[in-house]
Amino acid sequence: MTVSPVGQLVQRGIDVELMSRSLGFAALATLTLVPLLLLIAAVDPGSGLGAGQWLVRVLGVAPSSRRPIADLFGSPAEALRRTTAFGFVGLAVFGLSFGSALQTGYEKAWSLPAAKWRSAWRHVMWLAVFIAFLILAIKLDGHSQTDAEQTLAGIGELVLSLIFFLWSQRFLTNGRVRWRALLPSSVATAIGLLGLHIFSSLVFSPLIASNAVTYGPFGTVLVIQSWLVGVGFVVYGGVLVGRVFHEHTTAARVRRDS
Repeated sequence: MTVSPVGQLVQRGIDVELMSRSLGFAALATLTLVPLLLLIAAVDPGSGLGAGQWLVRVLGVAPSSRRPIADLFGSPAEALRRTTAFGFVGLAVFGLSFGSALQTGYEKAWSLPAAKWRSAWRHVMWLAVFIAFLILAIKLDGHSQTDAEQTLAGIGELVLSLIFFLWSQRFLTNGRVRWRALLPSSVATAIGLLGLHIFSSLVFSPLIASNAVTYGPFGTVLVIQSWLVGVGFVVYGGVLVGRVFHEHTTAARVRRDS
């Protein structure tokens, strides 16, 4: 019996434990991304990469909801003064674990055997490129003022995301999947993140304001954690969507040529 693309997608999501991986993604992102953004903002105040600034932009937060996020993360300079050597070591460990978790997720999504320990250097390289990707994306968004500039910036960020996730899959899987097969996954991930941004501006932004009043800072944390779970779901789910799409188009092409 032939399984539909939707059925295949659901089964692959179950096989790779998509929701569990998304929860793990959110946990590692919290331990890596937020401290990293705070440190970058402290070293380069003009970067626009403070954790609060970055979350305001990617969540599409309305002005009325920005104060709870700013209060939650505080001053980047203060965070740098209070960061100990142990904090830097922890950031490095969790940062490398972030890349390792993403690599494992990609390998599971593409049904690849686990890479050998010698590939650990790739996690360091991926983290460095990830930081550069964040800086470029925020710089691109920060220079847009008019509606036309914002539209161009949005297109630029979409293309940048596509390139980054295309490279990430190829790099972290050690070139074991062809570029042609990876392209649909990268397109699905980039479009999914754009859709999540629009959804966040409509749903998460009002929730931040209401939860801050009801639950205080903890309510803001809950909303941000929920958004990070959504990001993980899109990142891993986009790979599954792309793989199913690639397999079905390839099978259709073979039937047509035979």
